[in-house]
Amino acid sequence: MSLQSVREHFRKFNREQDILEYTQSSATVEEAAIALNVIPARIAKTLSFKDKEENAFLVVTAGDAKIDNRKFRDQFGVKAKMLSAEEVVEQTGHVIGGVCPFGLANNLPVFLDISMKRFLSVFPACGSINSAIELTCDELMEYSGALTWVDVSKDWDGLLKDESHLDVVKK
Repeated sequence: MSLQSVREHFRKFNREQDILEYTQSSATVEEAAIALNVIPARIAKTLSFKDKEENAFLVVTAGDAKIDNRKFRDQFGVKAKMLSAEEVVEQTGHVIGGVCPFGLANNLPVFLDISMKRFLSVFPACGSINSAIELTCDELMEYSGALTWVDVSKDWDGLLKDESHLDVVKK
């Protein structure tokens, strides 16, 4: 059902045919990078958190980025507290490994981390553990309905496993 809700979401943009499906798992950053034949940093991972009132929201980061607790607290006014696996399914309609900011079960605030801006395109999941779509950062902003770009991650700046990669955009 989750992949179907994402297909319906992308149908509004005439992009449902661009969803990639694999016979192998793409549930982790590493598995997705192998399935897509790209560096792990280009995988757009969607993380789900709770705010002070226990309301869910999503942050999408580059595959090699980690949440920086200080930056996160400065941005959102709360310690980074992730949803449980059950809460993720309840709030997003997607299982862990397929979580994305598209075709959501609930209307959740979405934020995009600047760690992805160094690439011409990134690959978010599409609601299942074996799907993805290639999007530019502008398309990711548009199709996800993200509120804004944020800077809440660390350990990615300048860390490119393949500096000769054609899709790398220098900051």
